[in-house]
Parts: sequence; structure tokens; C-alpha cells
Amino acid sequence: MKPISKYFSAVFLAAAMLSVTGCSSPPPDTTQYLSDVDVTNKAKVAIYSDPMTKDSQIIVSTTKGVVQLTGSVSSQAAKEKAGDLARGVSGAFGVKNDLQIINPSSSQIIIIKEEPQPK
Repeated sequence: MKPISKYFSAVFLAAAMLSVTGCSSPPPDTTQYLSDVDVTNKAKVAIYSDPMTKDSQIIVSTTKGVVQLTGSVSSQAAKEKAGDLARGVSGAFGVKNDLQIINPSSSQIIIIKEEPQPK
């Protein structure tokens, strides 16, 4: 092979390698992280804009599309509303609602457990 053709072959091979690596998509973890940030931000806007939940102490986080709500609200209705708002966000695959209900007048946590109904 002539030296000039070796040179062109090396340049062509380098260009081909650069074009393939330049078109690769970001790793799935990066894409998922960006998607989770978007879902979290959308859920926060929905929750903090709603009259029933905007004054609550709600922390919103998202992992792999599942929105987690922690913190406190003043009623069962506010807890359910926050969960519904988070569920309505595009990109949310599920909601883990860990909100605690706190009686605003006494600052005591109210835990509501549903008991199985007798048959």
C-alpha cells in the first residue's frame, strides 16, 4: 500500500469512529435523572399552586418515575388531593404518599389506620 493511501485510510477510519461516538445517546441513568427532575418540578408546581395543598409542608421527590410525598398536611382530604395532583403529572408512573396528617391547632400527628371491616 502506498503511503498516501495509508494516510487516507487512517483519516477515514478516525472520521468514522468519531461520527459513531458523536451520535450515541446519553446513558439511561442520566436520561432517567433528567426525567425525574422534570416530574418532581411539575408535581411541585401542581401541589404548591392548589389552594388545598399550597400551605402544607410537602416535600416532593421522584425516583425512576415514582413520586414520593413526605411531610405534613392538615387533613385527609389534603393528603388525597396532593396524591391525586402528583398522579396527574405527565411522566409519573406512581405515587408513594407518605404524608402525615397534623392537627393544625395542636400540632399533633393524627394517624389514620383503616381497620378491616367484618363480613
